[in-house]
Amino acid sequence: MLKKTKKEQPIILVTNDDSIAAPGIKALAEAVQDLGRVVVVAPDKPQSGMGHAITIGHPLRLQKVAFIEGIEAYTCNGTPVDCVKLAVDKILHRKPDICLSGINHGANHSINVIYSGTMSAAMEASIESIPSAGFSLLDYSMEADFNPAKLYVRKIAIQMLAKKHDKHLLLNVNIPAVPELLIKGIKVCRQAYAKYEEAFVERKDPHGKMYYWLTGEFVNFDKGRDTDVWALKNNYVSVVPVQFDLTNYELKKKIDTWKF
Repeated sequence: MLKKTKKEQPIILVTNDDSIAAPGIKALAEAVQDLGRVVVVAPDKPQSGMGHAITIGHPLRLQKVAFIEGIEAYTCNGTPVDCVKLAVDKILHRKPDICLSGINHGANHSINVIYSGTMSAAMEASIESIPSAGFSLLDYSMEADFNPAKLYVRKIAIQMLAKKHDKHLLLNVNIPAVPELLIKGIKVCRQAYAKYEEAFVERKDPHGKMYYWLTGEFVNFDKGRDTDVWALKNNYVSVVPVQFDLTNYELKKKIDTWKF
């Protein structure tokens, strides 16, 4: 694949939710730069926690920007999902071969996948029949070491490009924030049953009006050894196959027997 001419190279769409300025997206693009034509379309400001939001109330804008030499890059004033939609329709004018989102600063394991802008960008690509993956490093620091993560991004991207996969392939990949030598490998996992026990801190502004800060603690209720939370705790890269069909098929069978 790497010997193909430039015209025949696969197109790799790269996006994120931490913005075009985040170190994580540069690390992701560098990891796959020689695997095809890499095109970056990312938000112009951080969009963490946006989930699958789209912009419908004001116009979207694209701006070409300097990024990494040899890589075409744009910023968008919309959400991560907007970035994918615009990339396909207005920049590439075709579907890319794969879409890679990240590398996110912080975990997107377990219930985080519901809220994650990183994963929603990848999911939007999957909805559009583009095999995709979202990558997250369990380190919120802007000085995080992405070098171990880049190795696993590359391994997974090569597999995604190696042969024809299900067009809705969607992977949620999380990487422990430990030195490369301590990473034990990759575990294909299920999503752990865990959630945030949330609370709102209540305060008053200088005008005496109340405002609230969301706080919370991540609680894992799942003791299984086949989950993403377990894998990460034990220094494995977790890979969870995800889908956008939210139908509960077992429950559907039961409801089919109801007498309405």
